[in-house]
Amino acid sequence: MSASLHLCTAEDIDVLLPLVTAYHNYAGHSGTDTERRAALMPLLQGTPHGVAYLIGPRKAPVGYIVISFGYSVEFGGIDGLIDEFFIRSGVRGRGMGSEVLASLLPALSEHGVKALHLKVTTESRANRLFARAGFRPRDGYHLMTRVF
Repeated sequence: MSASLHLCTAEDIDVLLPLVTAYHNYAGHSGTDTERRAALMPLLQGTPHGVAYLIGPRKAPVGYIVISFGYSVEFGGIDGLIDEFFIRSGVRGRGMGSEVLASLLPALSEHGVKALHLKVTTESRANRLFARAGFRPRDGYHLMTRVF
């Protein structure tokens, strides 16, 4: 199975939304499909704040990845955050995550992204995937959040 990436548009909402719901259920996130749809639609309609990609065949994807964009003086320009990255459990462990990152990271760099960040639980199996892709914890830093 290929980990090809397809930039999501508004026409992809009906195949993307079940994947997002599956990930949110897996991760224990609350929310309704109505709330998820409202959060996704600006990404799918071209907001400059982020993008979503389907992973695998466009009509029957096996996962998705969402990148949010920001700006960092420290890193010299646009930076990104892997907000969500999900591959269905039945196809995990086949190298698809590595394949996604191997194609996505150079593409983001070519489009001016200077740094890419992510958040992951310390006990996640995905830590090995991200370490192989060159992600490292930053000494003296940890993510802090305030929800409004």
